[in-house]
Amino acid sequence: MSEGGIVYLVGAGPGDPGLITLKGADALRRADVVVYDRLSSPALLDLAPAGAKRVFMGKEPTTPGAFQEEINRTIAKAALEGKTVVRLKGGDPFVFGRGGEEVAALRAAGVRFEVVPGITSAIAVPAYAGVPVTQRGVASAFTVVTGSEDPSKPESALDWDALARTPGTLVVLMGWKALPAIVEALLAAGRSPSEPVAVTQWGTLPKQRTVSGTLADIIAKGNEAGLTSPVVTVIGAVAGLREELRWFDTGPLFGTRVLVTRSRQQTSVLSRLLAAEGAEPVELPTIEIAPVEEFGPLDDALDRIGSYAWAVFTSTNGVEAAFDRLAEAGRDARWLGGVRVAAIGPATAAALAARGVTADYVPDTYTADAVAEGFGRFGMAGARVLLLRADIAPERLPEGLQRLGAEVECVAAYRTLKPAAAGERARELLGSGTIGAATFTSSSTVRNLVEALGGDTALLDGVRIASIGPVTSATARELGLRVDTEASEHTIPGLVRALVEDAALAPHKGQA
Repeated sequence: MSEGGIVYLVGAGPGDPGLITLKGADALRRADVVVYDRLSSPALLDLAPAGAKRVFMGKEPTTPGAFQEEINRTIAKAALEGKTVVRLKGGDPFVFGRGGEEVAALRAAGVRFEVVPGITSAIAVPAYAGVPVTQRGVASAFTVVTGSEDPSKPESALDWDALARTPGTLVVLMGWKALPAIVEALLAAGRSPSEPVAVTQWGTLPKQRTVSGTLADIIAKGNEAGLTSPVVTVIGAVAGLREELRWFDTGPLFGTRVLVTRSRQQTSVLSRLLAAEGAEPVELPTIEIAPVEEFGPLDDALDRIGSYAWAVFTSTNGVEAAFDRLAEAGRDARWLGGVRVAAIGPATAAALAARGVTADYVPDTYTADAVAEGFGRFGMAGARVLLLRADIAPERLPEGLQRLGAEVECVAAYRTLKPAAAGERARELLGSGTIGAATFTSSSTVRNLVEALGGDTALLDGVRIASIGPVTSATARELGLRVDTEASEHTIPGLVRALVEDAALAPHKGQA
């Protein structure tokens, strides 16, 4: 066996990136090469190091079988070159995933390997649809089969007559194209036409949708709903429990595609909160966070931190930038011991707390005027204040502090840039007509999106505009946008709550 390289066959789960196992995530974090298929979540690729090579080798149902040999060669070659390879496979590698063939090929090539099981769609997708594959008094067993084989083929490896007689739940994977023949075979073998069936497309993802019916009408209902692969079909009495047990597709934002315009480094929290409410986050970063070009002013201000009465951090980006520079100089949170610290917003306060610093002041309201007014109770006359912020931050906060008599020094801790390719992607997404809402977390995100669109705000007509607060809303209106929703608490959770409240009277989606 090869000494240097290794291949991890990692089950990515059925789609929701949160269903990756701890061991699978750990393997991704150590990968030099990730070879992934079409059913593994793209979000999981972000777990791999930035320098890791990402190779898409996805197979469609019609892909020639010889393509599997190419996959085998690719992963073996990389491992033989001494690399740590993650073969990321949807679901579980050994449940209709051809993982056994890949393992056999690796062993034949003398390559070390490990198999990291994943959550199979056979149980996860029904669970997300509100269908337990077993239920006391309803079904005491379940059978999982592939739907890739046509029951009418004489060489089929599946005995559909026997399956029809098998008690319990029948779960069919990857079988939309063959489902009419499967239904016909089951009916011909004696299954009742009234037996409940649930077919779920894109299970565990925010775009999941489920069609419920019976063996007699499920094909017609599925065709009417426009179902296509990938689907998981559950046949049996448990499918009739969906209305009582469904949970995932009842979220207030379910079925709504929401544009997330924050920087790529910051999208995860907003995207996660949106997904928790059932939305499908669509990430379109309109700003990028980058280090300042010249660290001199920031380093100098941090060197003189003891000369200030206050250090004010306006964002988590500022916290990260400042502590990166402190670490570079061999310092830590103790260096801030002689200065009072203010954090604008709970997320900034949490970022400081994670580094051992408890903020002395966290304002209740996060507009510049309210923050400055709140400082008034500390007696700011003559106080020296270090304001660590973005390079293009507005002047309202320092001006407000100066009116209180403070001596303010503004230092850029990081830069905000415009992503080069945002325009084309923005026009593609908004032109598709599938975006239901767009979120803006700062004036920069609004301004940069409008500039990326070449000023053509008509593409946002019909899209609900959700703003994090009054300053962002004012910028949006100045640029010709209609603001539909504004967060009363000017935070990311507050923005999501505002969207949820706005959608409270909307009908739930996900049921066809």
